[in-house]
Amino acid sequence: MRITTNFSLKHFNTFNVESVAARYVRFDTQDEIIDYLARNLFADHPHLVLGGGSNLLFVDDFDGVVLHPMLKGIDVIAADDSHIWLKAMAGEMWDDLVAHAVANGWGGIENLSLIPGSVGASAVQNIGAYGMEVKDVIERVEAISLIDCEPTTFSPADCCFGYRFSNFKGQWVGQFMITAVVFKLSRQPKFVLGYSGVREAVARLGEATLQSIRNAIIDIRKSKLPDPATIGNAGSFFKNPVVAKAAMVTLRQAFPDLPHYPQDGNRFKLAAGWLIERCGWKGRQIGRVAVHDKQALVLVNLGGASGREIYSLSERVRESVKNRFNIDLEREVSVVPPGHAAQSLPDTM
Repeated sequence: MRITTNFSLKHFNTFNVESVAARYVRFDTQDEIIDYLARNLFADHPHLVLGGGSNLLFVDDFDGVVLHPMLKGIDVIAADDSHIWLKAMAGEMWDDLVAHAVANGWGGIENLSLIPGSVGASAVQNIGAYGMEVKDVIERVEAISLIDCEPTTFSPADCCFGYRFSNFKGQWVGQFMITAVVFKLSRQPKFVLGYSGVREAVARLGEATLQSIRNAIIDIRKSKLPDPATIGNAGSFFKNPVVAKAAMVTLRQAFPDLPHYPQDGNRFKLAAGWLIERCGWKGRQIGRVAVHDKQALVLVNLGGASGREIYSLSERVRESVKNRFNIDLEREVSVVPPGHAAQSLPDTM
């Protein structure tokens, strides 16, 4: 365990914005977590559980305690003829887990290649891409209660996984620290190639295999999304909105080329990137921030931008989409401190 005061979080968020935590605590074992929590050292202060920092926007310094589980390890804990059960500790990087699974011939997460962040955060966010969501292979989530220090296990039903959502983002916010996730992967994988462009990209690489699918997804993502190591970003900043059929029909009357995808409950998912692009934001730069020129869902830090500048740009994008389409875009990225930006941010553009 390592405890540091006045700790810079600049290299612990993929937007690469400066934010200083009053206290930062790194944990390398579950025993360290339990020991720290049992001493109740953070009870009177705001706290934040940090994963890979790939889904956070710091708009100010954090006057509290950042809890950072860095637990490592990937192990097969059970297997039968059809499946393996793989336990990955929360501090493992997600793409390292995908690479490990693909190399061993275990299917179910190959389409989620190159998504940044940690294994623990994958369950919080219910990450998804190219026809797969992580909820479909999660067997259980292991966590420690920040309230009573007790280890707890959650089933997928407990987590209430939804589109980029789990109870860890909802009613359980601030109550648990994920320590590990158990995945049920297939030894006889069924390839998911229906997403636009995936089948063609795989065909260019030859026969469809777990490795060729992973390579194709990596190529697609690199062609569309900026690398956080070279330009600060958090991937998709906004969720794709889901609307009722009546709203979709009304929009299609005004915009016949509106992309729309059927969902359960007679609802339709719309492409947020298309909405943003139609509002003229794709590739637009304002000061030190911009909407990416290849994917309008991505906001980027061009260098030296503050979290407040990025937040202000996101507000302007949301306002444009609301005015033109009467749709409220929801952020996929979590703003830290929560609620602070909306209360105190000026229009810095």
